[in-house]
Amino acid sequence: YDGKCVFCRIARREEPGTALLPCEDEDLVCFRDIKPGAPHHYLVVPVKHMGNCKTLKAEHIPLVKRMMEVGKAVLQKNNFSDLNDVRMGFHWPPFCSIAHLHLHVLAPASQLGFLSRIYYRINSYWFIT
Repeated sequence: YDGKCVFCRIARREEPGTALLPCEDEDLVCFRDIKPGAPHHYLVVPVKHMGNCKTLKAEHIPLVKRMMEVGKAVLQKNNFSDLNDVRMGFHWPPFCSIAHLHLHVLAPASQLGFLSRIYYRINSYWFIT
């Protein structure tokens, strides 16, 4: 836990302004992005503080898969069912504003605005899927 990290505080329910969405995984939390790039824009975050996506190793593959499953489940719970029209990924440092691992879940990807299409561009220098 890092008390200076806003995502750690959100995960511990210490940020009353951020509502957590129902999540089936006790090691993860999910909430809406404060600057949504799509009609559905959620962040899936490990409760335990982890560095950004550059710190991921092979042993983290199951965690990332669980993060993706939680993202899909949250979309479905929020009446979005076309899982072929979803974009998920991580901003690559130095383009991530919070140094706590967080997966962006955006849908429908086909409705991303002009800037969002750039900011969340698939496998770009700054956003990896």
